[in-house]
Amino acid sequence: MADLLLIHGSCHGAWCWRDVIPALAALGHEARAIDLPGHGQDGTPAEKVTLEGYARAILAAIDRPVTLVGHSMAGFPITLAAERAPEKIARLVYLCAYVPVPGLSLAEMRRAAPRQPLLPAIEMAPDGVTFSFRPGMVAEKLYHDCPAEAVDFALAHLGPQPVAPQATPIAALDRWAGVEKHYILCEQDRAIPPEYQATISAGFPPGHVTRLPRSHSPFFADPAGLARRLDEIVS
Repeated sequence: MADLLLIHGSCHGAWCWRDVIPALAALGHEARAIDLPGHGQDGTPAEKVTLEGYARAILAAIDRPVTLVGHSMAGFPITLAAERAPEKIARLVYLCAYVPVPGLSLAEMRRAAPRQPLLPAIEMAPDGVTFSFRPGMVAEKLYHDCPAEAVDFALAHLGPQPVAPQATPIAALDRWAGVEKHYILCEQDRAIPPEYQATISAGFPPGHVTRLPRSHSPFFADPAGLARRLDEIVS
C-alpha cells in the first residue's frame, strides 16, 4: 500500500480528484487531496497566495513520506516542496505537469512552448491578481473526452487562479535532484501540448515517462486508468 497526496492544477481544487481517490482505494492505496491556498474551500485571499505558500501547504499535509502527484501547474509547488523537504517525498509524479527549470517561472515556461492552445480560454481579472477559464471554452480545452456530468461538475467548481505563483521562478534545485520522479504524458492534451510535455520530461530516467491517451483531465476522463497507472508507478 502507498500513501498518495494529490495536488490540483490551475483554477481547480481537491474536488477534481473525487473519482481517483476511491479508484486508488480499490487498489489498496491511501489517497487524499488538498486545496492549495486560495483554491477550493481554502479562504486565503488571492493577493496573498504565493508559490512558497503552496509548497508550505503541501508539506504541512505530510506526516510520513508520500507519493506526491501534481497536475499541470502543480508541477511547480510539488517540486518546491521536494526541494524544501525531500525526506517527506517518496516519489514525485508529474501528471501532464510543468517540470520547473531553475530561474524560469511557469508563465515563462508556458510562453516557451511551441504552441499556446490554452491561451484563448484564459481571461485576466481587471486587477491583474487572478485569471479564470472562459466557461464557453473550458470543455473543449480541458475536458473534451470527459463525461458530460463531470464537465458540469467542474464548471460548477472552477475558481480564479492567483497569478503570483505562476510568475515566480524557483531559483535553484539541489535537493530535489535526489527524489525519484515520474511523468505521465497525456497524448490528447489541449492545454499543455503533448510534444512540449515530452520536451520538459526528457531528462527523466528511462522508463519513468509513460503515456495516457487522454486529455488534460484524466482524473475525469479515465479515473480508473489513471489509478492503475499510479499503482504501476508506486509498485
